Amino acid sequence: MSSQTSTVLSDAIIAEIDKYVAKYPAEQKQSAVMAALHVVQDASGGSLTTELMDAVADYLEMPAIAVYEVATFYSMYELKSVGKHKISICTNISCLLCGSDKIVNHLNDKLGIKFGQTSSDGQFTLKEVECLGACGGAPMFQIGKTYYENLTAEKVDQILDSLD
Repeated sequence: MSSQTSTVLSDAIIAEIDKYVAKYPAEQKQSAVMAALHVVQDASGGSLTTELMDAVADYLEMPAIAVYEVATFYSMYELKSVGKHKISICTNISCLLCGSDKIVNHLNDKLGIKFGQTSSDGQFTLKEVECLGACGGAPMFQIGKTYYENLTAEKVDQILDSLD
């Protein structure tokens, strides 16, 4: 680990990453890259910077481009700031057939934002995702680590009103 990495990643972050690194053989520590990116993203307020991704690459002894590939491929990583509550709404076929388009329209109207945008008060970011694996509860979305299923406009309003 370079001295730059130790200034970017705190001891607490490194300790958390090490919990995931320990799950793999020593020569395959790069296997912890997804978990490491989650740890770093959560610690940095919900998004990743090039500096943070470079520090993860350095710490896991892997090329920076490999970390960028992971961070840009998966929808759970953010490369720009997001609101306090990121709403990831599934628009894949099961959710679409069950009315996710109506939920998206409701969110657009209620929050005054479209996909990829953050509300003017910084509270909400709306993100379109392909599938969250909850097809039986379609339409659905995820806020933070919580899944909300069988959504209606009324249920969406109740959920949003209940957030701090």
